[in-house]
Amino acid sequence: MAETVNTNQFKNGMHIELEGGVWRIVEFQHVKPGKGGAFVRTRLKALDGGAVVDRTFRAGEKFSRVRTETKDMQYLYDAGDEVVFMDRDTYEQTALPHGMVEDALEFMQPSSSIQMMLVNGRPSGVQLPASVELTVSETEPGVKGDTVSNVTKPATLETGAVVQVPLFVNTGDRIKVDPREKRYISRA
Repeated sequence: MAETVNTNQFKNGMHIELEGGVWRIVEFQHVKPGKGGAFVRTRLKALDGGAVVDRTFRAGEKFSRVRTETKDMQYLYDAGDEVVFMDRDTYEQTALPHGMVEDALEFMQPSSSIQMMLVNGRPSGVQLPASVELTVSETEPGVKGDTVSNVTKPATLETGAVVQVPLFVNTGDRIKVDPREKRYISRA
């Protein structure tokens, strides 16, 4: 019997079965209005077609959970329409469609380690580590005396990603970034 989960157990990245297909929860939000029953707004991504849909479910509604596993892989290169990874144990190469990994791609460097998510033995996307260290390739220079707290400026990283950083970060600095929330953590 398949494990069931209800909307109170939703987590980002979880896979559920809905209308005969497998869907990944991209994001969700529990809503409890002042009048009426609680509900959950979700953004789901289809595993097969890659379509992203917004769905609303009643609180407590149950779904079949799809078990996922992860495999350590190495990012090799972006071939334009697909992205190529290599299994660290067997040296077998796997290619994923560009659209399936484009969110994570801007934080991956060639030969970096990632975890590939497999659903029923099929690749469904990648999971990046909680933080990655990247070099700032371009940002406005900080002005001496600019010490106002919580003021940020955009910085372009070596992979092409743009994140908001504090004023004291300069071009050439190595910084830690959270790739899931696309935010600056600290200097490396």
